[in-house]
Amino acid sequence: MKAVRYHQHGGSDVLAIEEIERPVPGPGQVLVKVAGSSFNPIDGMMRAGYLQHMFTIPFPITPGTDFSGTIAEIGPDVAGHQVGDPVVGLVPVGPNGTAAEYVIAPAEVLAAPPRTVDLAEAAALPTVGLTAWQSLFEFVGLQAGQTILINGAGGSVGGAAVQLAKEAGAVVTATGYGDSAERLRSYGADRTIDHRSTPVTEADGGPYDVVLNLVVTSPETNAELLALVADGGTLASATTPPPEDPERKVRGVQVFAHGDGARLAEIFARIDAGTLVIPIAGRRPLADLAAVHAEADTGRLAGKTVLVHA
Repeated sequence: MKAVRYHQHGGSDVLAIEEIERPVPGPGQVLVKVAGSSFNPIDGMMRAGYLQHMFTIPFPITPGTDFSGTIAEIGPDVAGHQVGDPVVGLVPVGPNGTAAEYVIAPAEVLAAPPRTVDLAEAAALPTVGLTAWQSLFEFVGLQAGQTILINGAGGSVGGAAVQLAKEAGAVVTATGYGDSAERLRSYGADRTIDHRSTPVTEADGGPYDVVLNLVVTSPETNAELLALVADGGTLASATTPPPEDPERKVRGVQVFAHGDGARLAEIFARIDAGTLVIPIAGRRPLADLAAVHAEADTGRLAGKTVLVHA
């Protein structure tokens, strides 16, 4: 089968399409013929070597964690799935990612795709939806009436987090500007901060029960974000490891999305009902993955991009 791989850390030019052996599912696993995968910022950071302190992964590496497609083969001890079933899921970060013709996935990460989204485009949803949900409710434990600042709300995860936090009854402040701010207000944000004119750490408002950071930040900015958290609150980050303040009983929580088919099904039900919107910015062929990485490296990639597999 064909797969995009890299054999060393570096720029987008280390990515190449290669012919490799098709994997065989083991106990509790299925083999999925991939219809679509998606690009996430973590893919570029891992390729560039920025996350070696967090992930020890042997080369060669096939990037990608999101996938959608149809089940091609079922391993032992798998119930409730059949060959030919359309599925969507999120696999753990590892050497055998989803930028390939086929991917092995644990059966428990699978969900049926939403009815209202094209199968290939459904690959844009797992990391976004699960990161937002798990950050708010599993890692943080957000409650109705709490105040939350979402830093980096203009991205796909941030937009989903705004919607889910508002649905949960939180008071939501989100960073964004221009069309992004308008979109966040349409999602229910009570207040937006234009971080181009006023740094979020200097804006009025707060302290907040929860600060959710979704952008790469320096240690200095992390300390400033920590100061925005109310005593007993939480600073959660999906990017840079957050500090904490034991004297004020402020937690620092590092969040990572993990595959969860049951939770993904709940997220898809919201998408089908129209109560959760996750925009898809574009579709590109898998052969364009190196170009997508290059655009992301230079800040030219806007929104969630789906890689369509032939």
